[in-house]
Amino acid sequence: MAEIFKVEIITPDRIFYEGEAEFLEFTTTAGDIGVYAKHIPMTTVLAPGAVIIHKDDDEVVAAVHSGFAEILGDKVTLLAEIAEWPDEIDVSRAEAAKARAEEHIANKTMETDIKRAEFALRRALTRIDVASK
Repeated sequence: MAEIFKVEIITPDRIFYEGEAEFLEFTTTAGDIGVYAKHIPMTTVLAPGAVIIHKDDDEVVAAVHSGFAEILGDKVTLLAEIAEWPDEIDVSRAEAAKARAEEHIANKTMETDIKRAEFALRRALTRIDVASK
């Protein structure tokens, strides 16, 4: 059995999750990361993506949209701009946001903020993916 560590996911309006994990997966601006207990201490920037909390052969999945992660040997804290459980996600709204972002990217002009459109697309795809789990 793997060692247990504490996990907190905090947003500006609530403590989204407090619990324990044997393994934690999430997305950073440098790519996906997996964390076990006694991971080297580090901080990193979150990118939109799924957070998967593994414990006792169970998985808990949520969507997180940007923020910061602090990894310590016995605790991981995610300070997220937005965090959502699958049942909190409005899939039709996410599909509409996806379509708008794809349209902005496909029909770009000099005034189009491509990075903003790509970020919106990534958020929408994350929501759609997490809602389907």
